[in-house]
Amino acid sequence: MKGHSGNVGVFVRIRPTAHFAQGLVECLPDGQTVNIYHRRDSKKTQDSIKGPPSSWSFRLEGVLQDVSQEEVYDRVCHPVVQGAFDGYNGTVMCFGQTGAGKTYTMTGSTKSYKQRGFIPRALQQVFQEIERRTDFSFSVQLSFMEIYNETLLDLLSPVSPQQDSAPPSPRGLVVMEEPGRGVVIKGLSLHPVFSEEDALHLMFEADMNRITGSHALNRNSSRSHCIFSLHIESRSRTLSEAKYVTSKLSLVDLAGSERLGKTGSEGQMLKESTYINKSLSFLEQTILALADRRREHVPFRQTKLTHALKNSLGGNCNTVLVANVYGEAEHLDETLCTMHFARRMKKVKIQPAVNEHLDPALQVKKLQKELVTLKEEMSIHNTLLKNQSVEHEPLSEAQLAEISTEVQCYLDGSLMEISVKSIRQVEAVFTQFKLAVQKQEQKDVICNSCSSMKKDHGAVTWDVKESDGRGGTEEAEAGGSVATDSHKQTRRANTTATKTKKSKDKHSTTQGEGSASSKKRCETSSRKQNYSQTSEKELDPQEPEAQNQEAQPVEPAQPESPPTKSECFEDFKVGPGSKISSILKENKAVLLERRSLVRQLTEELNAVKGEIDTVMSTLLQHKQMRAARDEYPAEAEEPDAALLLQLSELKTLYRQRHVALHDVKAEVNYCEHLVHQCRVRLVSEFETWYKTAFLSPEEKTLTLIQSDDTEQQPQAEFPPDAPSAQFFHNARCRTQKRRDVQAHSGYRKLLPTLHAT
Repeated sequence: MKGHSGNVGVFVRIRPTAHFAQGLVECLPDGQTVNIYHRRDSKKTQDSIKGPPSSWSFRLEGVLQDVSQEEVYDRVCHPVVQGAFDGYNGTVMCFGQTGAGKTYTMTGSTKSYKQRGFIPRALQQVFQEIERRTDFSFSVQLSFMEIYNETLLDLLSPVSPQQDSAPPSPRGLVVMEEPGRGVVIKGLSLHPVFSEEDALHLMFEADMNRITGSHALNRNSSRSHCIFSLHIESRSRTLSEAKYVTSKLSLVDLAGSERLGKTGSEGQMLKESTYINKSLSFLEQTILALADRRREHVPFRQTKLTHALKNSLGGNCNTVLVANVYGEAEHLDETLCTMHFARRMKKVKIQPAVNEHLDPALQVKKLQKELVTLKEEMSIHNTLLKNQSVEHEPLSEAQLAEISTEVQCYLDGSLMEISVKSIRQVEAVFTQFKLAVQKQEQKDVICNSCSSMKKDHGAVTWDVKESDGRGGTEEAEAGGSVATDSHKQTRRANTTATKTKKSKDKHSTTQGEGSASSKKRCETSSRKQNYSQTSEKELDPQEPEAQNQEAQPVEPAQPESPPTKSECFEDFKVGPGSKISSILKENKAVLLERRSLVRQLTEELNAVKGEIDTVMSTLLQHKQMRAARDEYPAEAEEPDAALLLQLSELKTLYRQRHVALHDVKAEVNYCEHLVHQCRVRLVSEFETWYKTAFLSPEEKTLTLIQSDDTEQQPQAEFPPDAPSAQFFHNARCRTQKRRDVQAHSGYRKLLPTLHAT
């Protein structure tokens, strides 16, 4: 789908039925128009004449009647997914009456490969496109969330190695808005996937956790709104540029609107129906506000559903709506309501744009490379001009002092011109001129403040005031240079300590490389801690010391008892995962260094703030004392002028420290992001390695039982033109196997507490 501005694309899909209302619902041959005729009542002929018209005509993007799942996907969802690889966000929504086929359109049948819906087909298209685009490297993450009774639930809550599955937790998910990212769900887990089979397995796992119910119109009615999201990031492998493209693909399965007279809902089902109809009503109000360009306020925050879909509704997104309707006469009123919603949705404007970003690390490397190239070109240029005295390195303290002296002589008139030979000298000269202007401005501020305080006693002579201001300014300059030098020395000391620490770590790693594996194996055999605590533990600067301690000899484990996952994880970090583990440790060390610098700058900032408060309180006391005496002695001018000058210097220093603290905090956030990425990758690679190397006894027993059963059952036949059919079958079997293991071990998944109440 192209990223041009336009309106939301709307399709209508009519549920197949043997009792289609031929005289009431008419689909025109153009494939885009649906006519609905009102049922006439002879008893209300006069009312019908005065009332609304008896027929309605709706023209949409397409009318899908008696078509296959594949054709529906190709017309509706395929262009949206294709646009996601070009950097455009995409959203496909299914809306309609309960039982009209929304979940079937979005998810399809989990038992039949041909009847699969939008989500599994989108996963197939994504990974097939990744295989075609060999010039780019992709990272794919997915999430699955449902909104049940105005509560956000994560259908793919984090799964720890010690526990294969966990029930979704109703706590911790909050809809927030962040600058530059729009609406995000805080606490929602993102799962990296590297193959179509892994993604399908997560989809089936989430489908098991969905909350469903049964009523008169639908045996498996969804009792919540579900949002499946794919986050795609692509980087070029051939171009060494810092740009990369991201996109978000959202597939939304809205719960169906219900009429209590037809569904017969009671008790908990009645409460769920109330929440569903309420959220859909607010969604329609939001659509009306978006369609009306005269409206300045759009009520996105009325419900969790509209707030979570803010980025998808009329924003930077290719949005498509599928209106699922009945074709039977008894559901004509609900069909009309759905078609009116589709017509309003079609009026909403969209403005999709490519989501391009710059990688800070690659951008810095690129600029450093350009800097080296420019220095080499300047060196060659100076050589050709026989101008060997030009230097392009940073100026030393002595050179800066000499330039400061020359500028002062130039301002006094004793020097007619200032000799410069490089760009850095020009910058230093202008810096000295700027400082001179600032000194003069400070003198003017002090003079104005002192003259305002002298109301009845006249002004002190300008010569005395100028001499006092000059002396105070020179002291401020000296103090500012000392503070700047001390800050530079602190930064240099921190950098030197970090480099020394890294060199020591590398040296100790080289010396202990031969015996590291045996020591680590003995260490992990004596540990009885959970893997979840190992992967999620806080950063500890004493960790390298604990690893260097000698491990106590432990009796070897019996061959009958398999190693626990925590032991295998420690072996994995020493063996196959040693590279990513070492990268994680280096990132932790850098993160600790940045955090210590944040603490140091925070303390300095607080100290400066304290001094500012002290000076301001002193000035206020002097003012109150003079007001009480109702006089302004001349001897009070000198200390007040000094305090005002000191206050100005402290405010300047406070601003400098604040800017430095803001920059370091940005570096801390980036380091935390890198540490999190390393952790996720380490855990995912360990899971893949563990599944290929070990298998639990229950799974082995269940595999033997199922292997006996499959010998008697015919194997599933897959169409030859569907290469991902085997992935679909394997993912479904893995999910079914996990369900059987949970039932065999007595595990029963508990619904959220909110559902029980």
